[in-house]
Amino acid sequence: MESQTVKWKHYFLYLAFIYAILYFLHTNLLLNNRPIRIKKWPHLPLRFRHDGTFKILQVADMHFGSGLLSRCRDVLPSHFHYCSDLNTTRFLKTMIQLEKPDFVAFTGDNIFGPSTTDAAESLLSAFGPVMESGIPWAAVLGNHDQESSMTREELMSFISLMDYSLSQTNPPSKDINNVKRGMFLDIDGFGNYNLSIYGAPGSHLANSSVLNLFFLDSGDRETVQGVRTYGWIKESQLNWLRSASRELQVQNQEVKYVIKTQPVDASAALAFFHIPIPEVRQLYYQKLVGRFGEGVACSSVNSGVLKTLVSIKDVKAVFIGHDHTNDFCGNLEGIWFCYGGGFGYHGYGRIGLARRARVILAELRKGDKEWMGVERIKTWKRLDDENLSKIDEQVLWELSPSR
Repeated sequence: MESQTVKWKHYFLYLAFIYAILYFLHTNLLLNNRPIRIKKWPHLPLRFRHDGTFKILQVADMHFGSGLLSRCRDVLPSHFHYCSDLNTTRFLKTMIQLEKPDFVAFTGDNIFGPSTTDAAESLLSAFGPVMESGIPWAAVLGNHDQESSMTREELMSFISLMDYSLSQTNPPSKDINNVKRGMFLDIDGFGNYNLSIYGAPGSHLANSSVLNLFFLDSGDRETVQGVRTYGWIKESQLNWLRSASRELQVQNQEVKYVIKTQPVDASAALAFFHIPIPEVRQLYYQKLVGRFGEGVACSSVNSGVLKTLVSIKDVKAVFIGHDHTNDFCGNLEGIWFCYGGGFGYHGYGRIGLARRARVILAELRKGDKEWMGVERIKTWKRLDDENLSKIDEQVLWELSPSR
């Protein structure tokens, strides 16, 4: 009987302890008298629409500063007195409403570090419209993001915690002996990760990745043999890219094996990073779709990015930023390299040249009864002019008819 009484005492003490913890959490863990705010997540997984499409809005070089205090650059004199970062915010809201994208990809220089003393505040303002929309989004860093109050690691960590963001600081390690704070140790940079887009609802590929998005950190500035140059994608990042691509292709083969009665197309992939690779300079001499408005500012180091992309075979197009008055697409060894064009008003441009955004549309192949794998990838640009003009629409890649 005495032991039973002791058990009941322990039971009530346990309940009292739990109650005390809950009371403490409820009354003490408040920020400015408000409960702790939990990150809002989009509906996952990312997947194609019922109509077999998936639309991405690329936003390159917002160069967001301090909002109303950050004046526009390279705009007409008649615009200067009332033009600021808020014009960039308005343009982003307009593009989201007009194009209704399924996903937004920010390809670096999201903020202009020298124009803000609070990087976190600037990021919240810059990404505010996409967070308000509830649309899933992701970002990589450029060469100016870290020039304020946060390091590149801190920036990517903060961005990954923002509402509806699918950004990652780096891919997780699979080697338990190689883990530091849950991150992938042996990889350069911050913001190397991939996202999978699943097949259309109701199709046999509804639970399989049919389009992969690779994000890579192209760095900021480096010194090579005493000479300053732009950053580049390192060998550790390319090793990860090869490995991730190989794993995704193996998964695709497994789907083919399981679904024997239906043909399964190989997964396509797109890549996003900020600084162009040296080979993009060669496109000046080739037929382009769009404007070659300035020299290609890239690293003096060629780390073999193009060779790697060609070897893995699944990347059909790469989307970059950095050079604001370039907005062209050009083909290098079967892979399209496309600039987003300057989006932000606080970033440099050219007087009379409208700010712009790029739209990417992936379309599935229609089978006898259901949607299959990716059949076509298209792109166009929208100008921030009176008509929100749609220009330079083109097909970047199309599945071979023999399939």
